Amino acid sequence: QVQLVESGGGLVQPGGSLRLSCAASGFTLDSYVIGWFRQAPGKEREGVSCISSSGDSTYYADSVKGRFTISRDNAKNTVYLQMNSLKPEDAAVYYCATSIVAGLPYYAYEYFYWGQGTQVTVSS
Repeated sequence: QVQLVESGGGLVQPGGSLRLSCAASGFTLDSYVIGWFRQAPGKEREGVSCISSSGDSTYYADSVKGRFTISRDNAKNTVYLQMNSLKPEDAAVYYCATSIVAGLPYYAYEYFYWGQGTQVTVSS
């Protein structure tokens, strides 16, 4: 069964850090661009970051640039999102997804195989 599973979310104080993981089962991630998206209550899903299949190229939304780092370990079939200096506005459900679109696709419609999401709460 093809599945993406996110983990690593939780409650963190402003300024804190979390590392999200996106693990695949039933298929290998190494052929796919992997994107991280987030959705806060009442807001549209937005792209946060993505990484090329090789890991050589990455993209970050302006809102997270310099604070978040995406990486992948194809041997572990896992992609990570290191989130530092978290702000209350980073709170959302975070999703990972796969894409075969060339380049670094930004839009959610360019992705398929979505995980179920992991909740990130940033609050003191």
